[in-house]
Amino acid sequence: MNSMERLDTPLSSEERQMVEAIEQLANTRIAPRAAEIDRANEYPWDIKQLLAEQGVLMMPFPTEYGGVGASELALACAVEAIARVSMTASLILAMQQLGALPILLGGSEEQKRRYLPPLARGEWLVAYGLTEPGAGSDIAAIQTRAERRGDHYMLSGGKQFITNAGLAHVNIIFAVTDAERGADGGMSAFIVESGTPGFRVGKIEDTIGIRGSQNGELLLDGCVIPLGQRIGSEGDGYRLALATFDRARVGIGAQAVGVASGALDYAIQYTRQRVQFGKPIANHEGIQFLIADLATQVDAARLLIHRAATLLDNHVEGADVTRATSMAKLFASDTAMRVTTEAVQLLGGYGYTREYPVERMMRDAKITQIYEGTTQMQRLAIARAILGTLTA
Repeated sequence: MNSMERLDTPLSSEERQMVEAIEQLANTRIAPRAAEIDRANEYPWDIKQLLAEQGVLMMPFPTEYGGVGASELALACAVEAIARVSMTASLILAMQQLGALPILLGGSEEQKRRYLPPLARGEWLVAYGLTEPGAGSDIAAIQTRAERRGDHYMLSGGKQFITNAGLAHVNIIFAVTDAERGADGGMSAFIVESGTPGFRVGKIEDTIGIRGSQNGELLLDGCVIPLGQRIGSEGDGYRLALATFDRARVGIGAQAVGVASGALDYAIQYTRQRVQFGKPIANHEGIQFLIADLATQVDAARLLIHRAATLLDNHVEGADVTRATSMAKLFASDTAMRVTTEAVQLLGGYGYTREYPVERMMRDAKITQIYEGTTQMQRLAIARAILGTLTA
């Protein structure tokens, strides 16, 4: 059963056909590679090329910059479809959107025309450099500095846990431009191209999940970039980061729904075949109740993601969209961890072996509770949105 059959998703006929084609591509071309990508822990260039050739990477970009201008809802459905078989593969699409968002939201026309078309074609990858060793959830604590010197900036500092580190041609770097103004007004965003003197890649991390997705440090040591590489006005960085988070949460939530859905489908299939006490374990009431709960949670998570995506498509801003996207990511990521863990349990000893995909799905699911805002930060964002709305 595919995601289009699970829910009556309100997509246009063109977008529905696009998502169904991506789902078919995921099942026939990506799924057979998923286990090997995980084992080898090497970036799947063949899958990136496949997604580029099939126009999948064009989805986040407007038509005037070489994209297809897909809705946030269609993007969420596409990410979910790929994540059902490979979280690593789904991250290729999700990262093209995430990394490009600051340019899409605040870039100049010149920046958009230079960087967006090759990103849409998949010729370039992009990295989103916000997190630092001492600044994860607290983005106001970033220490990377950008000192203006006439018609250029000099950047110094380091970023950590950056997806596509060392692979990306385009690197979005957030840095402090005016420490006295604080985060809101004192932070700016910059475009740093790979190969720029003073910019280099540091340690590459060895992660337990999303293996094959390269993650590591970006280091800046007197990195000089032109004034024209700043995104928006000086001091726009914090606003751009928050606006990016609102959209990125939907993509990560869609990943969570995808991996949960894939694990649940596999577990259901297994319980129909596995015989214990003279009958398939799917016939035991305890198993039925568990599957009913898990399926309900997956559908609820998907609905929250679709609601949040629809709000973004309708250009809702402020506390309402922050609340919706944070709720969606929180519930979807917690659901992903519960469903994948229970899928391993349902398969018993087999679930704990690498011969079956559910252990990989469980390892992959964990990151959805961490990146683009931990579950704890989502709860804080939700509470602030609710209380701020109530007291306004």
